[in-house]
Amino acid sequence: MHNCDAIRQSVIEIIAEQALVDPSEVTADKSLADLGLDSLGLVECIFGIEEAFDIAIPFNANTPDMSGIDISSVGSIIAEVEKLIARQAA
Repeated sequence: MHNCDAIRQSVIEIIAEQALVDPSEVTADKSLADLGLDSLGLVECIFGIEEAFDIAIPFNANTPDMSGIDISSVGSIIAEVEKLIARQAA
């Protein structure tokens, strides 16, 4: 069972690693574009998160705007990951 703080920290670390920034710069209100991540960086973040939490994220790199998750900000990504983990644990 993952707790929310651990999930949040892990997601932030994965995004920071891909963006080549310090985790302290990855705040909930920032978008991945704000952090300098392009579409490839986004895909790498998604893969990293899936691997870290052993979850499947409903994301299509070809049509990211039509994905089944909200990737508009770091905070929304964390919330989506928490939902996916809770759904998997149920």
